Amino acid sequence: MSSADRAFINTCRDILEKGTLVTDEKVRPKWDDGTPAYTKKLFGVVNRYDLREDFPLITLRPISLRSAVDEILWIWQKKSNNINDLGSHIWDAWADENGSIGKAYGYQMGVKHKYKEGEFDMVDRVLYDLKNNPCSRRIMTNLYNFADLHEMALYPCAYSMTFNVTDGVLNAILNQRSQDMLAANAWNVAQYAALLMMFAQVSGLQAGELVHVIADAHIYDRHITIVEELLSRTPYDAPKVTLDPNVNNFYDFTPDSFKIENYQHGEKIGRFPVAV
Repeated sequence: MSSADRAFINTCRDILEKGTLVTDEKVRPKWDDGTPAYTKKLFGVVNRYDLREDFPLITLRPISLRSAVDEILWIWQKKSNNINDLGSHIWDAWADENGSIGKAYGYQMGVKHKYKEGEFDMVDRVLYDLKNNPCSRRIMTNLYNFADLHEMALYPCAYSMTFNVTDGVLNAILNQRSQDMLAANAWNVAQYAALLMMFAQVSGLQAGELVHVIADAHIYDRHITIVEELLSRTPYDAPKVTLDPNVNNFYDFTPDSFKIENYQHGEKIGRFPVAV
């Protein structure tokens, strides 16, 4: 099985067997019918994915790597906060009539900050440091800008990346305050692994470990039976995922820059409710 399958299975089993059921009426998310969206959760989950061994694409069900990459490029490359710049509809529920999600995600990536070397936004600063200061322990991004939270349609879930170079290998830590295991886990893992591959390639480095730290890993009450069915499935071997070696500028990558081979997977699970 892929490292993504292993982490998903182990985390979901731990949540179902050891997790805390949260049924407080004060929970923020609601279902479409207005009822509170309760969860079963674990605090402080850490999963590790070594891209030198496999690409963490789940096989228990199909995940569209192309769509996942499209979203990560929407945030990190286009630095957009408007769903009209995005190929999928996953952000539609949080967008206003103009398509904006407020000062969230891509907006924060595009804000320029002053450094002694000049002005950079967060993405360009990371790219600069990976090439010029690879020994630095300060190569990171943070989307959780308290000054702008009141103007965000949704507070950032995956909010911080810390990059570290060791012996020519690029590793990263993804910090996430909240993780909907069914709706978002496999998606987030795949897209941030893809981001690590892209940053490594344009910096002349090898992609190494992605460490995923989740503060609140949870399964929504209406997702439990779906997750249990997924856990009963037999996973396949990880597919082979490669990146177009001719791209040497981060801003030239597209979703088509990734090639997937031998992706065997279980059946789609169909539409399921998402708490908002």
